[in-house]
Amino acid sequence: MQVLILYVIVVLIWGSTWAAIPYQLGVVPEEVSVAYRFALGSIVLFGYAAISGRRVRIPVHQYGMVIVTGALMFSANYLFTYYSINYITSGLVAVAFSLLVVFNAFLERVFFRKKLESRLMLASLFGVAGIGCLFWPEVASLDLADRSVVGLILTLIAVLFASFGNMGAVVSNSRQLPVIAVNAHGMAWGALTSTIVALLLGREFNFSLEPGYILSLAYLAIFGSAVAFGCYIALIRKIGSARAAYTSVLFPIIALLISTFAENYKWSASALAGIVLIIGGNWLALTKMKRNE
Repeated sequence: MQVLILYVIVVLIWGSTWAAIPYQLGVVPEEVSVAYRFALGSIVLFGYAAISGRRVRIPVHQYGMVIVTGALMFSANYLFTYYSINYITSGLVAVAFSLLVVFNAFLERVFFRKKLESRLMLASLFGVAGIGCLFWPEVASLDLADRSVVGLILTLIAVLFASFGNMGAVVSNSRQLPVIAVNAHGMAWGALTSTIVALLLGREFNFSLEPGYILSLAYLAIFGSAVAFGCYIALIRKIGSARAAYTSVLFPIIALLISTFAENYKWSASALAGIVLIIGGNWLALTKMKRNE
């Protein structure tokens, strides 16, 4: 039951962040927005740890991996995701990000010699096909001769950074480091990394007082970062990074449900077929895990 609760929380929160991210783009440079997001997320976690009396100290000899994980998962991953949305639609970003399951499975094989499960690979195929059906009009209109290919490359780089960050989380979990401590420190390093990138690129550290920017920043920092990443890292600890990554396949469904009510999104036959494929893939990915609990 705990796994199911964590899974649902991650899907619902990160699925809804797709609607919030566009409000972060435009006035404030991407690097600065990412720095703001994870600096605030880190402050929230350190504050929660102080109030609840949780330990946030991490042994020095284990701290290096926390820095690497923070730089990858809480900076590079999001910088390239934000960059990609300037070139392609969020739907195509979602299609590419569904490959996180495959990336995690292969990196677990490379770094931890974990066997590639045919069942999980089939589930990944179902998931990617389902996402493709959900966003079929955008996939069909893709022209590799235009700037869309740049957006896809940027997204795949983001997925790769996210996957390497997930491997860092696997290492921290194997060391039994507290999730809140790892995320609090990791987000601080992610914010610092984004700040350094912004300075190197000569970005202006401005701030937007538009309600949409402020509210989306608060939501992304508190729920999309502090809460969701805590649940996600705990999920990796319980079911492994490849199966935890399958949550990325379900995010677009939540985003489209929100769009149905907020923007009058019309469901097509291909979108409904995509839902069926995603549900089938989700069943394939998670049912074996339940038998092993």
